[in-house]
Amino acid sequence: MESKVSRRLTQATAPEVCEHIYLPRLAREFGSGFPYLSDINQAHLLMLHGTGLVPAEVATQLAQALVRIEAEGPDAVPLDPAREDAYFNYEARLMALAGADVGGRLHVARSRNDILATHDRLRARDAALAILDELLATRTVLLDRAAEHAGTVMPGYTHLQSAQPITYGYYLAGVAESLGRDIARLRQALARLDACPLGAGALAGTAFPIDRTATARWLGFSAPTTNSLDGVASRDFAWEILAAITIGTVTWGRVAQDLYVWATPEFGLIDFPDSVAGTSSIMPQKKNPVVLEYLKGKGGHMIGLLTASLAALKGSHFTHSGDGNRESMRGFWEAADECKRCVALLRLVLSHATPQASHMLARARRDFSMATDLADTLVRSAGMSFREAHHVVGAVVRDALDRHLPASEIDSAMVDAAALRHTGRAVHLSAEAVARSLDPESGVAARTAAGGPSPALVQAQVLAQRADLSAARSDVSAMRERMQTERAALKRAVETLARGPSI
Repeated sequence: MESKVSRRLTQATAPEVCEHIYLPRLAREFGSGFPYLSDINQAHLLMLHGTGLVPAEVATQLAQALVRIEAEGPDAVPLDPAREDAYFNYEARLMALAGADVGGRLHVARSRNDILATHDRLRARDAALAILDELLATRTVLLDRAAEHAGTVMPGYTHLQSAQPITYGYYLAGVAESLGRDIARLRQALARLDACPLGAGALAGTAFPIDRTATARWLGFSAPTTNSLDGVASRDFAWEILAAITIGTVTWGRVAQDLYVWATPEFGLIDFPDSVAGTSSIMPQKKNPVVLEYLKGKGGHMIGLLTASLAALKGSHFTHSGDGNRESMRGFWEAADECKRCVALLRLVLSHATPQASHMLARARRDFSMATDLADTLVRSAGMSFREAHHVVGAVVRDALDRHLPASEIDSAMVDAAALRHTGRAVHLSAEAVARSLDPESGVAARTAAGGPSPALVQAQVLAQRADLSAARSDVSAMRERMQTERAALKRAVETLARGPSI
């Protein structure tokens, strides 16, 4: 028994190879890749017909068979792992419908290598656009919530210790800014993906007079790839997208970590509805933040997928190979699916997180997050250097801690006592000045330097980000519209060809 795909191979493919390589690959790839393979075959046929590389009557028969295969869907194609992969199984179905001679003519001037490279770009493009849709929707929610809570004062943290007061809206605007960079990275990766490898052949192009610009246009690309070897060897467009996904997922996990801590009874800054929580099998009081734990864990998962992909690529040559172009891509498809889930879940929890505004403000008043403002007041009103003021206020905080006093109960006498001990002179701040220096609402409102958390600045940040968001949404919409227009034109042209010449 000989190979089903080559007379060079005089033996049938070993059952173990079919079982462990080709069958799992077909199960993973045929259904997901079917629409892209259909488009690639149709675009190639239109180009062959347009350049006269197949006779008109053959082109019509091929078009009829391709239209039928697409209409019947992937389940109508018998899958045989002895035929190795998706393309040979698709081609076998084409030959069964159009005849071996006619069906075999579609493969002129191309290779599975450039077909696979084109498939990967088409599918990665759709995956990136789907992720962008989720990111744009999530950034919209973030900005809406940021505007709503621009004045909701809360403690800001560094090292998980109370640092300086901010607002919940300011925090969300910062997350939205980060999300904007995730969106920008994906858009930049899509711009570099926008070239079509079809026609690159195995690695060295073809001697047939093909029109690569035509196939690129039919498939919604701006141009063909410049170098055929690079076109089949490279998947760096996928690594760019995967790196952007990984960076984003790690950041979203950090946000989830904040919410995870803030939602504990010990912090009590945020609450979530029961619909995004789980419970315990034994402890009836439990309300577990399962969505946040999912988001926190996905950063490690994505790092693993990126590392595995690049590790599979590392030992391969700069050309087409199974490890360089197949095994390396497996993690990418998984990561793209996981990323869409992550962004949707991030949007879910941010939409439903309820800041406990009164508790946030009370905590900001009780802790010592306004200590820097008190030191700034000493600089402005008492002529101290900041370092000297830092020492004085540090002593005031130590005194309050020793006396078990919250920050809101620090008074001018305590400030004078600390100043006398450390500088030899009293500062005579008024009670009103000390109280104002320790008021978190006043402190936040006073932070009007660019990038600060004052409510007015947060609203300005939201406005600027909404303009950026609108521009990104318009660009993504235009890209998708261009692709849909080209694909609709492809389908109309193939259907017209399938009807044959007018009489």
